[in-house]
Amino acid sequence: MPGPARSTRVSGPVAPTPEATVRRRPLGDGFRLTGGMWRRWQDLNRSVSIPLGMRRLDDAGNFANLGLAGDGVTGAEAAARYQGPRFMDSDLYKAVEAIGWETGREPADDLAAFVERVGALAERAQRDDGYLNSYYQTVGRERQYTELNHSHEMYCAGHLIQAAIAVTRAGTPGGDRVLAVARRFADHLVAEFGTGDNPGIDGHPEIETALMELYRETGEGSYLDLARQLLEGRGHGRVGGGRNPSYFQDHETIRKADTLIGHAVRALYLEAGVVDLAVETGDDDLLAASIARWEDMVAAKTALTGGVGSRHSREAFGDRYELPPDRAYNETCAAIASIHWSWRLLLATGQSRYADLIERTLYNGFAASTSADGERFFYVNPLQRRFDHLEGDDPGRRHEWYSCACCPPNIMRLVSSFGHYVATSDDTGVQIHQYAGGTLRAGLGSGEVAVEVETDYPWSGAVGVTVREAPGGSWRLALRRPAWSRHTNVTVNGVPVQDTADDDGYLVVEREWAAGDVVQLDLDLTPRVVRPYHRIDALRGCVAVERGPLVYCVEQVDQVDGADVDDLRLVRGAEPVAERRADFGGGPTVALTVDGVHVTKEHPGGLPYRTTDEDTAPARSRPVPVTLVPYFQWDNRDGRPMRVWLPLADEVPSP
Repeated sequence: MPGPARSTRVSGPVAPTPEATVRRRPLGDGFRLTGGMWRRWQDLNRSVSIPLGMRRLDDAGNFANLGLAGDGVTGAEAAARYQGPRFMDSDLYKAVEAIGWETGREPADDLAAFVERVGALAERAQRDDGYLNSYYQTVGRERQYTELNHSHEMYCAGHLIQAAIAVTRAGTPGGDRVLAVARRFADHLVAEFGTGDNPGIDGHPEIETALMELYRETGEGSYLDLARQLLEGRGHGRVGGGRNPSYFQDHETIRKADTLIGHAVRALYLEAGVVDLAVETGDDDLLAASIARWEDMVAAKTALTGGVGSRHSREAFGDRYELPPDRAYNETCAAIASIHWSWRLLLATGQSRYADLIERTLYNGFAASTSADGERFFYVNPLQRRFDHLEGDDPGRRHEWYSCACCPPNIMRLVSSFGHYVATSDDTGVQIHQYAGGTLRAGLGSGEVAVEVETDYPWSGAVGVTVREAPGGSWRLALRRPAWSRHTNVTVNGVPVQDTADDDGYLVVEREWAAGDVVQLDLDLTPRVVRPYHRIDALRGCVAVERGPLVYCVEQVDQVDGADVDDLRLVRGAEPVAERRADFGGGPTVALTVDGVHVTKEHPGGLPYRTTDEDTAPARSRPVPVTLVPYFQWDNRDGRPMRVWLPLADEVPSP
C-alpha cells in the first residue's frame, strides 16, 4: 500500500497526512514560547531536568544494558549484570525524544552527543533481522515474543520510533542513524507480525501510535497496516493468554468498548492510536467510538486536576465515580497519555472541549509532577496527603528518580514539545488553544501569517495578540473561550467585538488584518468554589476552589496557628480573595484566602463511630482564614499534609 507524499514537513509529535480527515492542522514548530510559566519550565527542563535524566540513565544501567546486548552477553552473566525492569530501553528512547524537540528549539552539542551515543549503542546491539531489546537479547534470550502480555517488546520499539521521528523532524545530529535503527525494527515487526501468521499483541500499547506516525513520516503503508492489525486485534483474547483481559484492554474491541478500564496508561496510549488510525483511514465510526469513551472518562473517571487512574492496584481506572482524593493514583504518565489523546481528538474535531481538558491536565495533574527546581518528580498525584502517609508504591514526596523510571523522561519529552500543542491552522485561518507568551507563524493559502502573543497567564486573564505579518484578504483568528471563564471580552484595536463565538467553543474574529492590529482577550479569573457530583461518594459534603485553569489546595505550612488541614472547613458562601506573591518557596504565585472554621474534637478512644452527635469531649471551633495555593506548586516546601477538597462548615462560630 503506497503512502501519501507529505507536501509539507511538520516538526512536531503529531503530523497527519494531507489526506487525513482532520479539521485542524498542527503548526509543529510554528509556535515558539518566549515567556511565562511554560517557557520557564521549558528552560528548566533543558538546563536541569534533562541533564539530570542523562546522568540517572547512566547510573541506573540503561546504557549498560544496551551494551550487554551489543557485546552478545547472555546466560548467567547477563542475568547478573542486567539492571532494572525489562523495559529499561524505553526510558533511553524517551530521553532521546525530549532532546529531539529541545534541539529543534535550539541546538546543543551536549544534547546531540547523547543522541549520537544512544544511536551508536542501539545500532551495535540491533540484530541482523532488525530486532532490538536489551533484556530479551540477554537475560530473556529464549523467550522473545513469548511473553507479549508483559514483555514490553513492542512498547520499547514504539518509544524508539517516536524518538527517531523527533530527532529526524528536529534535524538533530545523529537523527538519521536513530531513524535507520527504528525503521529496521519496524520492518522486522512487519515481517514478524504483519503476515497474519503471528497474531500476537503487546500487552502495553504504544507501538500503534508510533507506527502510525512512522507511516506519516515515511509514507510506508505497511506500518499503517500493522498498526491497524494490532488495534483491531484487541478484544479477541490475544493479550494475556485470557488472564485479566480488562487490564490489557482485551475485554472488548475498540469499536464496541464503551468505557475505559484496566491499566490507565495502556488504555490512553491505545486511544491515541485509535484516533490516529481513524483520521488516516477516514473511519468516522471508529472515531465516534473513541469520542464516546473520552466523554465517559471525563464525566465519571477524571479527577478535578485532570488526573486519571484512581486505583493503586494495577495502576488502573476504577468504577464510574470512584474518585477518592486520598487514594487517587493519577500516575503522571497517565496525564501525559490523556493529553496525547485529547490533542488528537482536537485535531480531528476542532472542538474546544478537548483543549479544555488538555489545559486542566497540563496546569494541574501534569504540572504538579515536577518540583519548582526541576530536580524531583511525582509518579503518583493524589488530591490529599495526610501527615502519616506511607505506601510502598508512593513515596509521599517527589523523588529524583524511580526504579520504574517511566515518568521522569516522559515528563521531559512533553515539556520539550509543549509548543506543538498551543496552536493550529486550517483553510480559514489560525486557532490558539492554549495561552502562553510566544510567536506564531502559519502558512495560509493567501500567504504567511505571523502573530505575537503576550500574556502573564495563568496568573492574569489578559491575553494580547498582535498581528506582525498578514497576507492580503480576509482570514479568521480563533481564540479558545475556556469553559470556566464566566465573562469573556474581546477587543480589536480597542473596539469591543460582539457575537464572535462559534459552535466549537472559540471566539472568532474574521477580517482583513493588517500588521499592527491588536486583539485583546480578557478572561474572568474570579475564584470559584466547585462542588462534586453527588455520586462521587468520597467527596460528598466537600468543595474545592479554582481560579482560572488552576486547581487550588491547602498546605499545612500556610495555615494560621498551625490549624490542622484535616480539621479545616470552608464557610458556605464565602468568596476567596486573591493575593499575588513574588515567591513563596515554589516560585511566583497567586495565593487565595477564604473564610474558614477550624473544628477540633478529641477522639476519646475506642472505635471512631458514635450513635449520636454527642462525644465525651466537646468540639472546639474558631473562625480562621484558610490559605490556598495552586495544586501544581504543592510539596515544594516542607512536605506536610495537603488537601484539595474540604468540607463546608454548618455553623460559623463568633470570633
